[in-house]
Amino acid sequence: MTKLAYLVIRDGLKWTDVFRLVPGQSVTIGRAATNQIVIKDDRCSRNHAEIFMSAGQWTLRDLESRNGTMVGDQQIQGDWTLQPTDVIRVGRSQLVFVHHLTEAFNEPATAVTRPPDDASVIDSPAEGDVDGDADSVLSPYQPTTITHRRGQTKFLEPAEVEGEEDDSGISKRGQAAAKLCRLAFELAKAPDPVTMANIALAGLFESTQTDTGALLLLPRQSRDDPRGADLELIASRTTTNQQYHPVSQFLATTVMREGEAVLARNVMGDSTLGSRDSKGEINATSVICAPVRHDKSMLGLVHLYSTDTRRVPDPQDLEFTLAVADTVAVALTNLHQRQALAENLTQVQDENTQLREQLGVQSEIVGSSEVIRGITEQIARAASSNATVLIRGESGVGKELVARAVHYSSARSKNTFVCLNCAALSEDLLASELFGHERGAFTGATDRKIGKFEAADRGTLMLDEIGEMSPGIQAKFLRVLEGHSFERVGGNKPVKVDVRVIAATNRDLEQDVADGRFRRDLFFRLHVLEIVVPGLRKRLDDIPELAHYFLRKFVSETGRKIDGFTDPAMSQLMTYRWPGNVRELKNVIERAVVLCRGRQIDQGDLLLSKLPTSGSTAEIAAAEARYSPLSLADVEREHILATLQHTDWNKSRAASLLGIERSTLDRKIRRYELTEKG
Repeated sequence: MTKLAYLVIRDGLKWTDVFRLVPGQSVTIGRAATNQIVIKDDRCSRNHAEIFMSAGQWTLRDLESRNGTMVGDQQIQGDWTLQPTDVIRVGRSQLVFVHHLTEAFNEPATAVTRPPDDASVIDSPAEGDVDGDADSVLSPYQPTTITHRRGQTKFLEPAEVEGEEDDSGISKRGQAAAKLCRLAFELAKAPDPVTMANIALAGLFESTQTDTGALLLLPRQSRDDPRGADLELIASRTTTNQQYHPVSQFLATTVMREGEAVLARNVMGDSTLGSRDSKGEINATSVICAPVRHDKSMLGLVHLYSTDTRRVPDPQDLEFTLAVADTVAVALTNLHQRQALAENLTQVQDENTQLREQLGVQSEIVGSSEVIRGITEQIARAASSNATVLIRGESGVGKELVARAVHYSSARSKNTFVCLNCAALSEDLLASELFGHERGAFTGATDRKIGKFEAADRGTLMLDEIGEMSPGIQAKFLRVLEGHSFERVGGNKPVKVDVRVIAATNRDLEQDVADGRFRRDLFFRLHVLEIVVPGLRKRLDDIPELAHYFLRKFVSETGRKIDGFTDPAMSQLMTYRWPGNVRELKNVIERAVVLCRGRQIDQGDLLLSKLPTSGSTAEIAAAEARYSPLSLADVEREHILATLQHTDWNKSRAASLLGIERSTLDRKIRRYELTEKG
């Protein structure tokens, strides 16, 4: 079997690239971009050398380069059979030929204790007398070795090639990176610092030669300037029967001040590096302390140590601990940001609710009277919940506009709003419209049809004239409101939907319940939130605003040049009873825009009906029941007084309602000696 082979390109003592050699494929080296290995060096020819397999051996051939190709100190002539650890020199670059990456450098046997390229080793004598152990790997009389790790851990840098591999062919760097990746996912999901600390420590114990440790953090207000601040123990763990002992003051101060990780081995008896327990003993044999840092802020530190002389952390453990500490810093910063957002969520929601109310929610409702402001507030409150809403009001008051405002101001606003008039369909057609039908369910059902409930899934379904729904449909409708699934007409497959229902009616549902025309349980299920929309005659302040709104709308559509209303025309609009409510006002203005011959709409352009309002009959009957003989003067006096009280003694508005001049009203007030107290 052909052995694996590599070309390791190096610069000094650092690897810069690794190229794997594959049997059957030649590799060219040169300055031109067409080469597999490109060397940016003026001493390198455009096509300098070639490496290929010949008779089972890897062979190097110079391609008549200008400066030649060297192997070691010898310039090659013709084909050169490569041997492991041969150093190929092309210009200023070196390429090492190896079968195993561990052959790339002839490291000393003590390489495991050699610090990284950017680390320094300090040797100092051990302090104190410690009983020796003949079986110990480390002698207590050996010097304490301290490795200071500066800068970012190599595990978080762009990957270089690691030469040491296990039986599976995975490098130690790759194994550590995989563990770190898994740990990062777990840390990112931690709901609080304590859970995060325990996850990090468990991962460190699994991957380093330590058995005890803790995560310590600075108070938030001290992280930009940690001087003089006390570290808070977040969580500690141990796999032994001994308790965790805090980090030494010297070690913590050094790490926090310098922002560097420290590995100290053979620290037995050294009180500057290990903490004494209640018996005055130092249980740690080796210590790792790494800063938890984010950008320029110091968040805290990770403190680890081993209590077993046979478990000795090495520089790889230092690198991994530093990588975990930096990952904890990122996860901790993200956690604090999530907590800050959660703390502000309620406040933001309250502010949004207030803004909705102040801005009149998302609706097409026109008007600024006290009545409309009250309805707007009810819409905002209803929109913040998912409860069923019952909208009451006479025909034409704008119940559908209110329902749309509730939907588009709610969390369902991005989904469908579906409206269905229950009074316009027979019982069978209404069932089909609401719940859909299967193909062949009845004559004419040639295809499956999706009902309004399915069409409004995750949205809002408005059922207008709910009081006209037949008892049979009411029962099925109630089950859906209670959260049960339903079946399409002619089908047997259950359908489950998430729909908010808004019902509207102009009927007296309480009377219908008493008369047995409407289900009592359905009434209470619908009557969770109620919004009552008064007739237009009960909110006279909105009439001028609505009239001008419709005028602008129809002038824009027709292109007519109409500026507004004459005073008599507006007075007539204000005194009319509006049995058709806003819908009638809209139609009257549209007709007036078409018929108007001048620049302003006058009384003659307004075509008003003589139909009574929906409550006129009851009002007349009540008036007859209260009748008592009065002179015309007394009737006039009571009527003027009632009008003044209705307008809160706004004389201009009262005069407009009465159809008289303000000066005439003043004379009648003096004649009848009317006062605000009656």
